[in-house]
Amino acid sequence: MFAKSTWIKLPRNVLVGHGVLDDVGTAVAELSLSGTPLLVTSPTPNDLAGDRVRAQFDGVETVTVESAGFESVARVVEAAEAAEATFLVALGGGKPIDLAKMAADELGVGFVSVPTAASHDGIVSGRSSIPEGDTRHSVAADPPLAVIADTEIMANAPWDLTTAGCADIISNYTAVKDWRLARRLKNVEYSEYAGALSEMTAEMLVDNADSIKQGLEESSWIVSKALVSSGVAMSIAGSSRPASGAEHLFSHQLDRVAESPALHGHQVGVGSILTEYLHTGETGQWRAIRDALKAIGAPTTAGELGIDGETVIEALTTAHGIRDRYTILGDGVNRDAATEVATFTGVI
Repeated sequence: MFAKSTWIKLPRNVLVGHGVLDDVGTAVAELSLSGTPLLVTSPTPNDLAGDRVRAQFDGVETVTVESAGFESVARVVEAAEAAEATFLVALGGGKPIDLAKMAADELGVGFVSVPTAASHDGIVSGRSSIPEGDTRHSVAADPPLAVIADTEIMANAPWDLTTAGCADIISNYTAVKDWRLARRLKNVEYSEYAGALSEMTAEMLVDNADSIKQGLEESSWIVSKALVSSGVAMSIAGSSRPASGAEHLFSHQLDRVAESPALHGHQVGVGSILTEYLHTGETGQWRAIRDALKAIGAPTTAGELGIDGETVIEALTTAHGIRDRYTILGDGVNRDAATEVATFTGVI
C-alpha cells in the first residue's frame, strides 16, 4: 500500500517589483490576518523604509535588533508578547528576517518578509541561520506568509550584498550535485522537482551574469526572482538540501577559522568553485561558475575574500565535520588534494 505523503508550505503572496513596498498593507490584508503586527527590523532598514511600512498599519510597534543570535530571538518574542502582536513583519536583510522567522515559529504566528537587500535566499525559505559563538545553526521554521521585495530599494542596497546573493544562488549548482550524490551513496531522500528548480535558478543567474550591474533595477528584479525560486525549492524539499551542500559547509568553517570572515554568499561562491572541481575535475563547470561570479563582481579567490590561502586549505580539509550531511567532502579531503584543487582553480 502506498503511504507516502508530504506537506509543502509556501508563501501565499509574492510581490516583486518597483515601488511594491507601499503594497505591504494590501498584501497583508489579502491574507486575512487579524490584529496588529510587530515590525522587526534593524537600524539601517528602519531608517530607510520603516516609516513607510508603519504608515500602512494602525498601532504597529517596532523592535530594532542590532545583532543576530538566540538572545535576539528571545527579545523579539518578548516584544511581540508585550505588544500582543498577532503576526510579525520583518523588514531588512538576513538578520531581521531570520530572527522574525524563528520568533514567529516560537510564538505560533505567521510573518511577512520585506527584504531591503538581495543578499540570500532566506527571504523566502523556511530555514533560519543563527550564529552562536563560532557556530552557525540552521534552524527549521515556517516560510513567510508573504514576500514583498521592492526592486527600487534593493537596487540601492550596498552592491556587495547583491553580489553575495547572486553567489549564494549560483552555488545551487554544487548543492544539488551533493544532494544527488547523497541519494546515490547514502539513500538520502531526493526531490527531482526541487532539484531541477534549484538548478534552473542557478542557470538563470549564470545565463544573465553579464546583465547584472550595480545600480540597475532590472538586476535586482533578476536576483529577487532567483532568490524566491531558490527559497521555494527548499520549501518543496522540506530541507535546505537544494541550496546547501559542501560549499556551505566550507563557508561555515571559514566563519570559524578565519580571522575576518567575508560575506556568507561570497564564501559559498568560492566554495562552489572548489567543490565543483571535486565533483567533475578539470573539465567540469567550475570555470563557468568562476566566470559568472567574476562577471557580477563577486570574489573568486581567497585574496578577494580577504582570507589567506592557508585558512582556505584548513577550512576545506575540516568542513566535513560541520554537520551530519553527506557531500563530496565525504569523510574529509586530504591536505595535498585540497591544496592542488585550490591552486589549480586559482582560488589560492
